[in-house]
Amino acid sequence: MQYVKSLIYILALISIFTNCQTEKRMTEERTVSAMFSKMDLEAPSPKKEAHEMTIHDHTRTDDYYWMKLTDEQKQAEEPDAHTQEVLDYLNGENTYREGVMSHLKGFQDELFEEIKGRIKKDDASVPYKSNGYWYYTRYEKGKEYPFYCRKKGTQKADEEVMMNVNEMAEGFDYYQLGGLSVSPDNKWLAYSVDTLSRRIYTIYFKNMETGEIIEDKIENTTGRAVWANDNKTLFFTTKDETLRAHKIWKHKLGGGTPDKEIYEEKDATFGTFVYKTKSKKYLVIGSYQTLSSEYRILEADNPDGEFRMFQKRERDHEYGIDHYKDNFYVTTNMDAKNFRLMVTPETKTSKENWKELIPHRSDVLLEGIEIFKDYLVVSERIKGIMNLRVRPWDGSDEHYIDFGEDAYVAAPSVNRDFDTEIMRVGYTSMTTPSSTFDYNMKERKLDLLKEQIVLGDFDKTNYKSERVFATVRDGVEVPISLVYRKDKVKKDGTAPLLLYAYGSYGSSMDPYFSSVRLSLLDRGFVYAIAHIRGGQEMGRHWYEDGKLLKKKNTFNDFIDCGEFLIKEKYGAKDQLYAMGGSAGGLLMGAIVNMRPEMWKGVIAAVPFVDVVTTMLDETIPLTTGEFDEWGNPKNKEYYDYILSYSPYDQVEKKDYPAMMVTTGLHDSQVQYWEPAKWVAKLRDMKTDKNPLVMYCNMETGHSGASGRFERYKETAMEYAFFLDLAGKTGIEVKD
Repeated sequence: MQYVKSLIYILALISIFTNCQTEKRMTEERTVSAMFSKMDLEAPSPKKEAHEMTIHDHTRTDDYYWMKLTDEQKQAEEPDAHTQEVLDYLNGENTYREGVMSHLKGFQDELFEEIKGRIKKDDASVPYKSNGYWYYTRYEKGKEYPFYCRKKGTQKADEEVMMNVNEMAEGFDYYQLGGLSVSPDNKWLAYSVDTLSRRIYTIYFKNMETGEIIEDKIENTTGRAVWANDNKTLFFTTKDETLRAHKIWKHKLGGGTPDKEIYEEKDATFGTFVYKTKSKKYLVIGSYQTLSSEYRILEADNPDGEFRMFQKRERDHEYGIDHYKDNFYVTTNMDAKNFRLMVTPETKTSKENWKELIPHRSDVLLEGIEIFKDYLVVSERIKGIMNLRVRPWDGSDEHYIDFGEDAYVAAPSVNRDFDTEIMRVGYTSMTTPSSTFDYNMKERKLDLLKEQIVLGDFDKTNYKSERVFATVRDGVEVPISLVYRKDKVKKDGTAPLLLYAYGSYGSSMDPYFSSVRLSLLDRGFVYAIAHIRGGQEMGRHWYEDGKLLKKKNTFNDFIDCGEFLIKEKYGAKDQLYAMGGSAGGLLMGAIVNMRPEMWKGVIAAVPFVDVVTTMLDETIPLTTGEFDEWGNPKNKEYYDYILSYSPYDQVEKKDYPAMMVTTGLHDSQVQYWEPAKWVAKLRDMKTDKNPLVMYCNMETGHSGASGRFERYKETAMEYAFFLDLAGKTGIEVKD
């Protein structure tokens, strides 16, 4: 009888537990995205207008090619019929997204306020010293834009406000201040402004003694002006119709003398730029492309002289130069895949005069140097992590700076003075907010000047960062950096996990801190960065194994990293999310075509997805300089390979995950019509009922909104999308 009673008691407990679990599941089902229930809203259905493109005896048909507008059409005060049709479609997508996500409006606002609430409103940067002044940037409460300031001689001196960007930005939907450059005598400030978000800047001049902004200005520039040592001559760069930086000009302050063209980069695969060495002795004109570089030099005391060649360009030879005393220091990949450091007299700069200072190492990527009077600091990437190596010129013991963490980001910050033992260093990790240190190279001591203040209840000890390695399909070990909140996540395969990557141009995605990201971590998300091939985290070979005819390694690595994380129970199989932007948006397009069933939700930000068409059109910004990254599809081998992964071309009739795609009408990097066409084609062909929404910022370009906080409205929208899919909004969906 006691047995029966016990059995009844156990069965009752099971019943109660089962009912609780059923109720819990029903609650979870109610809290899972309401976007699914709104898919009956009428989505935009743009017209199809077949446009055939034939090359290599192969014809592709693009039904949405008509969506392409010129800059003149976009900026016209009275749009023509075709322009209006395109704008109507883009606005229609925005309206549709608002309808599908209407239940999240309050939650998005909450997220925005939450993100904004972590940021100190009256913050300021740590001042740095340059030419007798201390320079810093500060913010005031209620202001979107910074104040650029300086103090003469000492940090206790009176503040001089150089630029109040809040006043300057009034009346503009977008306002971005470019490079600020002060003349050697500290009298003149050259600054640049972009009000369209196409990275085309107008340079202006301000008299710092009188506060007057003179009438003299320079249009269509890259944004940066470089002063010669005479305080009246400047050098600047202009762009051609494809937005390639192609010419260097000389300008005499005051506008009385016509600008003189100094250099034209005639090779359409190269861009050009100009700068002054840290020593202030030389002006340098650089030319660059993916695989080679070239420099010309001129004494800054002689701005009307002729620039002379440093070392002529050669295919597959990349190098960079720094000057100190009577020598130039050259980082070069000549016979050195991971680069080495050479030194040469300033009077004999061609490569036959270079002598090796730091040899090539197969396991260390030499990324850059910083020169001081008594020390050489070398930035070296070892096993994916940046290390700072301090070498005294006198030959005494060298050392690496110990930051006390295994995975972090560290780099020299603003170091304008040669004659100092103190190096300014920037530092962060996935659990440590951005920090500024002064490092005494002689005493080997770090002095923390400032750690980014995160308002609210943030405590970095609540979060855990890990660095793991996934063995991918060809046997290569790919590093992954993860962060999660320890009290919210158990390594039991139940957590939602967001996987992020870029994987192109040799750009390394380092394990950095983000206060914005806390809105995901505090709601139980695991955030992971996959350091996939195509970046340069593990050395130059890492980049070369993820470009051109090896590009698919990038996509395979990302997919395999996702599977590894699920296998190791960092995340739930049905709660895996992915995000990437620009070339990382191409990655998103590829992985949803290749393995759509893996992902619960994907955000592709300003995605480069129409790869074949864009790389065949040399009138589009950036195309000609990209052939060494993707290949030139005028060559059939590259055409066939690019076509095999190009996201727009590979859209098929099948199920796709829930997706959000973002773009900007004035994007100069990835033209808006690529994501717009992709969304239209996806919506026409996909066989699922998962949400597909697009956000087109009608006022901005590749970088999104300007202003300190405004940009986070888009972030809040993106996070709301993911959190809604994960059932983490707390919003009940009513039947």
